[in-house]
Amino acid sequence: MSWLTTLSGYLTPGFLVLSPLLSYSDQAYSMHRAKSSAGFSLDIPLIMLVASLLRIFYYPGAKFDIALLIQSLVMTVMQVVLLKIALDHRPAPSSKGGDAAVPFAKVNERERQRPFNFWQWRSPKPYWQFIMSLFVGLVACELLLSPIPSVYQGYSSLIGYIGLAVEAILPLPQIIANAKSRSCKGFRFSVLASWLLGDSMKMFWFFTSKTTIPWAFKLCGIFQACCDSFLGVQYWMYGKGPTEIKEHELPSTATWAEPKADIFAGGRRRGTSVLQAQKTT
Repeated sequence: MSWLTTLSGYLTPGFLVLSPLLSYSDQAYSMHRAKSSAGFSLDIPLIMLVASLLRIFYYPGAKFDIALLIQSLVMTVMQVVLLKIALDHRPAPSSKGGDAAVPFAKVNERERQRPFNFWQWRSPKPYWQFIMSLFVGLVACELLLSPIPSVYQGYSSLIGYIGLAVEAILPLPQIIANAKSRSCKGFRFSVLASWLLGDSMKMFWFFTSKTTIPWAFKLCGIFQACCDSFLGVQYWMYGKGPTEIKEHELPSTATWAEPKADIFAGGRRRGTSVLQAQKTT
């Protein structure tokens, strides 16, 4: 068993560092190629950007394994790219006129409106303003509180737990989106596979590593692994949604023509209508 622990100690950190690229590069390329981000939850970049930034600023106070810090840095860059692509190729509204001319108007009118339309903005500018404001705020808190050890230690632990808790709920928006549409279309299987593989490797490494892994990482990792597993069940249940009806499977013209003939001719021209329909097909 010791050799497996040693092997995991070498492989898992490397996998964690590369996991943002392995998990999301295929999703980003798929949206770019299809020129559409339909089916992809914009909440995923939000969750991962907030969680990654909080974890980065958690490091000076916790001094956890350096691989987790590098992973957070790589994840931040990857999610910025993913958000840019998702916003550029956000589906246009189906309605004509009015909001249709406004960039990023809400596509699904049944979507519940959030306070101040948070993360449902029509323009891409507020998304970047929010991320930049969060980053500037964290830098300011770091500079102001780090000279006060008694306060800084509590602040560092707080943002660390918040960041890890936010990351743990990552699968929830996608789970909700899948449940509403009863489809996983738009959500790449490669992302799900990398999540499940990453969960397995993280759980083993977290509980066998000799380096410093705070309990916050372990508890939040367990919760996220459960959510990812449920997402896998959804993918198995829904797939890419119901099969579309092909044109040749629709009823023939004659079948649809019969009721119309009966209504306007009292059934007297029924046979003639059918024959005419058959001749035209």
